[in-house]
Amino acid sequence: MLVKIYGSAVFGVEATTITVEVNIDKGIGYHLVGLPDNAIKESSYRISAALNNNGYKLPGKKITINMAPADLRKEGSAYDLTLAIGILAASNQIKSTKIGDYLIMGELSLDGSLQPIRGALPIAIKAREEGFKGFILPKQNAKEAGIVDTLDVYGVENITEVTQFFDGKKILEKTIVDTRKEFYNNLEHPEFDFSDVKGQESVKRSMEIAAAGGHNIILIGPPGSGKTMLSKRLPSILPPMTLQEALETTKIHSVVGKVKEAGLMGQRPFRSPHHTISDVALVGGGQYPQPGEISLAHNGVLFLDELPEFKRTVLEVMRQPLEDREVTISRAKFTVTYPSSFMLVASMNPSPSGYFNDPDAPVTSSPSEMQRYLSKISGPLLDRIDIHIEVNPVPFEKLSEDRPSESSSTIRERVTKARDIQSERFTDYKNIHYNAQMNVKQIKKYCKLSDESKNLLKNAMERLNLSARAYDRILKVSRTIADLEGSATISSNHISEAIQYRSLDREGWLG
Repeated sequence: MLVKIYGSAVFGVEATTITVEVNIDKGIGYHLVGLPDNAIKESSYRISAALNNNGYKLPGKKITINMAPADLRKEGSAYDLTLAIGILAASNQIKSTKIGDYLIMGELSLDGSLQPIRGALPIAIKAREEGFKGFILPKQNAKEAGIVDTLDVYGVENITEVTQFFDGKKILEKTIVDTRKEFYNNLEHPEFDFSDVKGQESVKRSMEIAAAGGHNIILIGPPGSGKTMLSKRLPSILPPMTLQEALETTKIHSVVGKVKEAGLMGQRPFRSPHHTISDVALVGGGQYPQPGEISLAHNGVLFLDELPEFKRTVLEVMRQPLEDREVTISRAKFTVTYPSSFMLVASMNPSPSGYFNDPDAPVTSSPSEMQRYLSKISGPLLDRIDIHIEVNPVPFEKLSEDRPSESSSTIRERVTKARDIQSERFTDYKNIHYNAQMNVKQIKKYCKLSDESKNLLKNAMERLNLSARAYDRILKVSRTIADLEGSATISSNHISEAIQYRSLDREGWLG
């Protein structure tokens, strides 16, 4: 008997429906075709044990299973439940009348219980698009898939619940998720708050500007000056996620199986990979491509602590994603694209010893060591970082004072107002939402300077030996500073403040 049952494969952040054809005929053998990987080929052992332990059996006949489209590589153990139900239906051990109405996925344990799968959200979205009545999957993934409305999502704990459902002996409980309520409930207070930070007013100001304009930022300072502490608090002042951003972000985390039981993500992601990370782990890829850290940071923050310690090849592969805000990974037979619109926050010591220009430093570095250390960061990468800020240790008087610092919620209000101004400004542009994304054309249109401001910028570039790459960055940052003040025009004080945030372009840093 021939039975058709449906599963799904995830490529990039999109799902493709897989038709599983199970045919049982005279003879002996188990033949699985359609480009399955080793995990799927091994499924026969898990299926056999799970069926025996739940009162069913693997037919002692010739079983032929085709996974179509046959030219598309299938991977993972999530097809266990799909294949098992197909075999039971084809061997008349359960009724097959309703099987084609549902998309079925799940990894089987030997006792028949189900383990969670990856990519439940994009699979559910695809199931709704293709008109399936429902989606049957492990209970651990039910809330995640339930985000998709107008699709019946059934979370099950074991294979027996599925077989009884198709035999009409059990009614499965639908997973109902109020997406908007879920989203607003997850907009919790951030774990880290700027009210905990003593002193560092200039650094907090620069981070407010970075958040308001979506600018990448690098913090330069000696060990213990608070670079990491400040960076961890940046997500707390970014504008709250929109529902669309939350869905995009959850979708990416779903693909790698990192969605928590809460379902829809309400907090902007903060990713902080170790400096030993490989280029594939950072940007994504592999034999079967998976999103990397920069995609997991989509709509949030990617923090690279001790930037010069990262391998130069790893840093260089970030240049294109920083510009295009997406990663394209090409293979011989397919190409996948992952979104990667994130804010880059980096930190570094000013020298190998960490105490450059400090007269009380216990260790100093030679000029050649300095040059070798700083040359690990290429000019093209620095081109994509708008704000450079020096972080100095906080004096004891500041650390010991009882006066509370400004809270993240207060700063976020100003940031959100500035972002609203930018959203209005760039309404007619599809791929531009905030100042950091402006190209030369928009800079000329929205960053016009008075003669006084032009002269100030010219003098600063000549006196401080600022590089040409600093020019556009200063204009973008000054536009953001003006937006924070609600000013339609860029004045000389906006320009002068923006000039301060180009430390690494000055003579004596990177030459």
